[in-house]
Amino acid sequence: MQRNLFDPENLIQPASAPGLTQENAMAVRYAVKGEARARQGTMVAWRGALEFERQGQGVGNFLKRAVTGEGLALMTVKGEGEAWFASDAAHCFLVDVDDNHGLTVNGKNILCFDASLDYDITTVKGAGMAGGGLFNCTFKGTGRLALTSAGTPLVLPVSPQAPVYVDTDAVVAWTPQLSTSLHRSQSIGSMVKGGSGEAVQLKLEGEGVVVVNPGEPKPAPAS
Repeated sequence: MQRNLFDPENLIQPASAPGLTQENAMAVRYAVKGEARARQGTMVAWRGALEFERQGQGVGNFLKRAVTGEGLALMTVKGEGEAWFASDAAHCFLVDVDDNHGLTVNGKNILCFDASLDYDITTVKGAGMAGGGLFNCTFKGTGRLALTSAGTPLVLPVSPQAPVYVDTDAVVAWTPQLSTSLHRSQSIGSMVKGGSGEAVQLKLEGEGVVVVNPGEPKPAPAS
């Protein structure tokens, strides 16, 4: 914002075309003409002739969410108008997905995405309940999605010669061609973010990229 908050240059004008765009560093705008998808609880403002409906996750996905306590609670946005999405003042960024480049995303980092994209909840190999139920959403098809990060995300290349190890609380997304497993290390347990004792990282191998959240998790409120 420059000068007075209510100066004309600070007022958001109607979108010139439908679709998902970056509004500012901490919010995105979806100009809806038909349908869009969003994570429940992320819509902060809207205008126009829009309707919002909770979306079911399907039997398989519902069971996974019931067992693990995680998943992707979605809503469908229908009609014609504009909606803005944000999450706790986190940084937002856009990713284009096509038939040749899917993306696996941590569900808590999803804001909204095109209805043309398909998704499925998947689990990290070796995680299950013992690993805290590390479930993620794999997107396929062609479209755009908006993700969040607690700062400018790190985008790290992964190669067969150089696998990458990521804190399980910090991973945002990765290319689905990568193979994943849990890696346990007692020697660095007190050196990783918030770690003490045995540390568990997500190991990614193969050819692709991984997106990492550089921010610290919020402290738990005092009881």
